[in-house]
Formats: sequence, structure tokens, C-alpha cells
Amino acid sequence: MKFKEIPYRRVEREALLRTLSHHIEQLKTAQSEDEALAAVEAFEKAGEEFETASSLAYIRNSIDTRDPFYQEERRFNDDLGPFVSEKTQEFLKALLQTPYRSRLEKEYGTLFFENAALQIKGFSPEIISLMQEENALAAEYETLYASAKIPFMGKTLTVAQLAAYKEHPDREIRKKAVEAEGGFFDEHQDAFDSIYDKLVQNRTKQAKALGLESYVELSYIRQMRNCYTAKDVEIYRNEVVEQIVPLTVTIKENQAKRIGVDHIRYWDQVFCFPDGNAAPKGTPEEILAAGKRMYGEMSKETREFIQKMFDMELFDVLAKEGKAPGGYCTSLPLYQCPFIFSNFNGTSGDVDVLTHEAGHAFADHIAGKEISHSFLRNPTMEACETHSMSMEFLTAPWHHLFFKEDTEKYELSHAEDALVFIPYGCLVDHFQEEVYRHPEMTPKERNQTWARLEKRYRPYLDMEGVPFYGRGAGWQRQLHIYLYPFYYIDYSLAQTVALQMWTESMKDWDGAWKKYMAFLRQGGSNTFTGLVESVGLQSPFQKGALSDTAKQIQDWLKKHKI
Repeated sequence: MKFKEIPYRRVEREALLRTLSHHIEQLKTAQSEDEALAAVEAFEKAGEEFETASSLAYIRNSIDTRDPFYQEERRFNDDLGPFVSEKTQEFLKALLQTPYRSRLEKEYGTLFFENAALQIKGFSPEIISLMQEENALAAEYETLYASAKIPFMGKTLTVAQLAAYKEHPDREIRKKAVEAEGGFFDEHQDAFDSIYDKLVQNRTKQAKALGLESYVELSYIRQMRNCYTAKDVEIYRNEVVEQIVPLTVTIKENQAKRIGVDHIRYWDQVFCFPDGNAAPKGTPEEILAAGKRMYGEMSKETREFIQKMFDMELFDVLAKEGKAPGGYCTSLPLYQCPFIFSNFNGTSGDVDVLTHEAGHAFADHIAGKEISHSFLRNPTMEACETHSMSMEFLTAPWHHLFFKEDTEKYELSHAEDALVFIPYGCLVDHFQEEVYRHPEMTPKERNQTWARLEKRYRPYLDMEGVPFYGRGAGWQRQLHIYLYPFYYIDYSLAQTVALQMWTESMKDWDGAWKKYMAFLRQGGSNTFTGLVESVGLQSPFQKGALSDTAKQIQDWLKKHKI
């Protein structure tokens, strides 16, 4: 069956809630270990049905945000989601109270129960209406972003399509592309400010209703941060400023010399070489074909995975009008398959997305095959991002399939970008913490906060006089800040692990691949730090981990300087 042939069936609300209630009651009244286990598995299965329907509607709405049918289906599922969360909370409470817990722990592991206890803290029926409103505001932001029709050089472009011009060898074209992009956000300044202000107030009300000090605490619960705290992240961010930021300044100084400018202006930051950035050679179809060959050669497991992706047409990667921005991988659990969504724009980012999202998709494929319980398939998000970011580097022996004579340029810029990204991930996280610790901030104060933190994490960047970005509003282009609050630090943490995986692969690719597969195969049965340490790598929170990583990459950059 191909993706387009997968039928969408709206889950009937009352029937689903009755079914979930029935399985909860079965768990509460179980008279044996087998009955308790059967109740848990039945609840799990019913949840998969809703997740599949919800994912299908979300994907098809993302592909065309103007389609009224899937607009309505996404809204329906977004409204139903909080009620499913309410039933999930009832289920988790029954799970923690069952007299057959020891038997269930043998089946699901003790971490499953620890996570259940944490998850219970993040929900109450009284916040259902707030959760529904939050979902509606997130959809409103996504629709507004996707509505961009930016006139540029005789064309009408989306934000994603404009990205290629921001890498143009002509500095004036790069500048005009940034100005055109900024113009769209400036034109809709009031709408972007209003949506975010409503989101901050909404999320703060949810936290207060749950008896928490701020949304920061609620976000850590919802992100299932079960092995580190906000204080640990603060220490990590400070370490990044000490260990990584000075290296990024050097990287940007070298970049300025390469492209012949005195310092990096905003329109220069993604332009890496005087004769133009490395770009994939060929059409989008040829890029996908190269991806198929790469995964076909990499391992037996990846060969099976990529064949399934192509046979079922589990991709939508071309940028087009009305399509939602960004890229993601999501799962259709009833069909045991992932789906990759992206916006190809002719830049090296097309390959980054292909390898990154394929890392998520491959992890989903392995989990679906090897882990029987869907509750145990997914670790927390920083571990999931380790799956994807490591894949970006482990595919290095095949990068020539995409870039041919520009492979060396791509690998240098990719390594530089990986290091530069670590502080940016901290910037996004630190900004959100400031905002949610001070929800009374005005839009202007939020922009001032972003501009202040930019100087801490990206001191090399000159944005004076740039529309939108120059007034400190560049954060509004970052989807995660609106849609997935406090997710972004996960990328930064994962990048430090992925870089370790990369340095190991340069010495022994087969050994690194075995570590990667060992990391994947544990699914959600271990914490993030537990997963990292179980394969012999250093946790980002471990003393010296950042300085060790920075030194190894710095040495590599010196040897591969172009």
C-alpha cells in the first residue's frame, strides 16, 4: 500500500473515549497478571488508532494547509487530543496502583513506571480547554507562516523557497533575500506578536492550574526530562558559552576571510565559500535516488528500511505554495511506518534533511520491527535527535553521491554548522526560559531579550539595520518556539553526542555503526544519559565532555581548512 492509498477514518470521539475507559476499568478490576497485561496492551492498541488518524490528518494538512477537509480533521483531532490525554492520565494512575505492577515491570521495565509518575504531574481535566486553545493557536501560527507569498526577482516565493537566494554568491542578492523575508514578518508583526503572547499566557495558566511555579517546570514534565533538571541545562549552557562559543567565533572569522568580507553580516552567515556553497547535484528525484542507493549500501537494516520508504512513497519533500514550513518525521503506528515531510529548496539543506529525518524514520522502522510495545519504542526527544543528527554524520562515506566535486566543501561547512548550531540551540532554550519566567513581558521586551542573548551565544553576528532580524524578532521564524516549546535544547544536547559518534566513525566506521544500532535498539527503555553511557559515549552533562568534543572537531577543522 502506498501512502496516498492509506485511508483516513475519523476516530469517533465518544466511541474512542468509551473504549479507553473500558480498558482502564479492565486494568482496575483485573484478577490476574494476565488480565492486567491484556488491559494495558488493549489500551495501547486503542491509542495507536487515534495516533495514526491524527498523524494522517496532520501530514495531509501540512502538505496543503489550504485543503478545508484536512484543516477540519486536524482541528477535530487537536480538540480531541486533550480528552485522550485525560484518559491517558486515568490509565497511568491505574497502572501505578495495580497490584500486578511487578509483573508489568518485567514486561515494560521500571522506567516506564517512573515516566508514568512524571507524566501524571503534567495534566489535569481543568486545563483541557486551555490545551485545545493552545492547539488552535499553534495551527494559526503555522497557517500564517505558510501563507507567505514573497515577491522576489520576478517570482513569488515561500519562505522555504527563498532560502536558496540567501546562499547566493552575489552579496547584494543575499541581502535582498534577507530583506524580502524580513519584510513578510514585519508586515505581519502584529499577528505574530499576538499569537505568541496568547500562547505564553495560555501555557502559563496551564502551569499555574497544575500548581507549578511557571511553564518552565511544566515543559520539563511534558518533555519527560527524567535524568536532568533545568539547573543542569543552565550549567550546560554556561559550558557552551565557555567552550564552544569562542570556537564558533573563530569559525566565523575564517568564513569571513574565505568569502572576502571584513565581518559576518546577517546575510552572510549561511554563505560559506566565495564560489558558492556546496549544493546537491541533480534534480530532487535524483537526490532521492542517491539517498536510496546510500541506504541500500550502508547496511542490511537500512536497505530494508529505504526499500519500504520508496515502495510506500513515504515522502513529501518538494517546497510548494500552501505547504507548511519546515521538515519533520512522524509515525503511523498501525501501519508500522514513518513519514518524512520536508521543503527541498536546492541547497545542501535538502541532503541534511534527508539524512536527519531519515535518521528518525530509520529509528522508527527499527523500533516497529524489534520492540513489541509502542509504549517502549520512543525515548525522550534528545535521544531521538541523537538518532537523526548522528545519521547526518554516519552517512559521510556516501556524501559524494550528492555533492560530487563539492563533497569536501559540504563536509567542511556541515562540520562548522554543527558546532555553530550548539550555541544557537542554547540561545533558543535560554530565550524561552526568560520568557516563561517573565510572562508579563511585552513584545518589545521579548525582542530586547532575544537581542541581548544573541550577543551571548552569537557574538560574531552583525544584524544592524536588517529588517525583522535587526529589531530582535528573528526568533519568530523558529517554529519550535511557537509549536514545540522547550524542545530545542534537545537538538543542542544531541549534537554533542552526534559529534562524538562522528569522530569515532572516522577512526572505525563499523564500530561506530554498531554503537549507533545499540543506541537505537534500546528504544525508550533507557534515559537519555543512560543510552549515551551504555554505548561508551560521554553525556553532555559530564565534566569535560564539551571541551573534549570541541578539541577533536577543532583539530579536524584545521586539517580540512579550505
